[in-house]
Amino acid sequence: MPSLSTAADHIRDLGSYVSASPSSFHAVGEAAMRLDQAGFTGLDELDDWTDTAAAGKFYVVRDGALIAWVTPAGAGPTTGFNVLGAHTDSPSFKLKPKPTTGKFGWLQAGVEVYGGPLLNSWLDRELRLAGRLVMLDGTEHLTATGPLLRFPQLAIHLDRAVNEGLVLDKQQHMNPVFGLGDPSGGDLLALLAGMVTGAEVDPAEIGGYDVVIADTQQPAVFGAKEEFFASGRLDNLSATHAGLTALIGHAGAALEGAGAPIAVLAAFDHEEIGSNSRSGACGPFLEDILVRISDRLGASTSQRRQALAASFCLSADAGHAVHPNYAERHDPANRPALNGGPLLKINANQRYATDGPGAAFWARLCGEAGVPYQEFVSNNVIPCGSTIGPLTATRLGIRTVDVGVPLLSMHSARELCGVEDPFRLAKVTELFFRTVA
Repeated sequence: MPSLSTAADHIRDLGSYVSASPSSFHAVGEAAMRLDQAGFTGLDELDDWTDTAAAGKFYVVRDGALIAWVTPAGAGPTTGFNVLGAHTDSPSFKLKPKPTTGKFGWLQAGVEVYGGPLLNSWLDRELRLAGRLVMLDGTEHLTATGPLLRFPQLAIHLDRAVNEGLVLDKQQHMNPVFGLGDPSGGDLLALLAGMVTGAEVDPAEIGGYDVVIADTQQPAVFGAKEEFFASGRLDNLSATHAGLTALIGHAGAALEGAGAPIAVLAAFDHEEIGSNSRSGACGPFLEDILVRISDRLGASTSQRRQALAASFCLSADAGHAVHPNYAERHDPANRPALNGGPLLKINANQRYATDGPGAAFWARLCGEAGVPYQEFVSNNVIPCGSTIGPLTATRLGIRTVDVGVPLLSMHSARELCGVEDPFRLAKVTELFFRTVA
């Protein structure tokens, strides 16, 4: 069982995790703090790990990504890896260079669209800025504001046809306001520097930054039977949190057993923009860490390939529940419901990496965990998205299946899932971490 033993406990903790994670860097920082509290050891990629014990509980942070793992005492050179892959980023808006702009007495922030957000869902909300500031000397600081910005919508009196079709120009209309005054007298970077906790930051020493916009509304449980959970960034912090919870719950027992796989949580950044980065799934991060784990176990090149052949990856990312007002957009035979269980995502063109043996292993895991699951496949005339699953499978040759929590309002500033499904995903994942495929 996961360390959070009920769905109600899990959903409350998911809400706390999301609230503490307005950016990918905060999501990784919060995960690292929880791993520290659970007895994991943080490692630095710059260090020589020769004197580090082969077996144990470890994690590494690379920018907005994190890989954590549990190596059981009985692991050897050909022991396989069971990897839960997820991502820490969400569709949003990112601060541009020269971010303080404005006109007509308004102070505005210059932002660039990040990924594919539902633009209209960000209108008329109190928003915050969050991310990292990088100083000229290379030191980094996390920063986050309280409610600061808003994308104000045009009144219906000035656009009588707005309810027949809202059109938002990403450059002209998506410039949030954050104050009144002359832009030459405002400085967003100075404001962000002042929000760093535990350090005095001179705005003049900021050499770079990665700062995004996040919603400030708190997560909430609601519905006739309190069956719904609404929050920002469920795509994909719901899976990152499930993997983190499962790994922590698994860690104690895993160190005592022999024959178990090496359990790995790989939480990548930049999935929403294609994963092509040093901390994204197309990059070398996971391979780098798996190689170093194998090295500590004394693996030869041939044995490392044996270990990868024995490995398995659950690519966990949010998927679509059937929308009651747009049922025609879904496959007529496969209609996933909220609280119907996590999804097994399938696509004939390998936009999802699920295949027959992988689907059978997932079915076995869910059966043993006592968790229902649902199959998702797209309507033939509506192209589906993709995930890190095919990327990981292609890069490492690890058999991979795509799974995830069903959502409504995916890529909205505030998404919707069922209260039961994130807990069920964590429960299956914990079993997965100790099960040989």
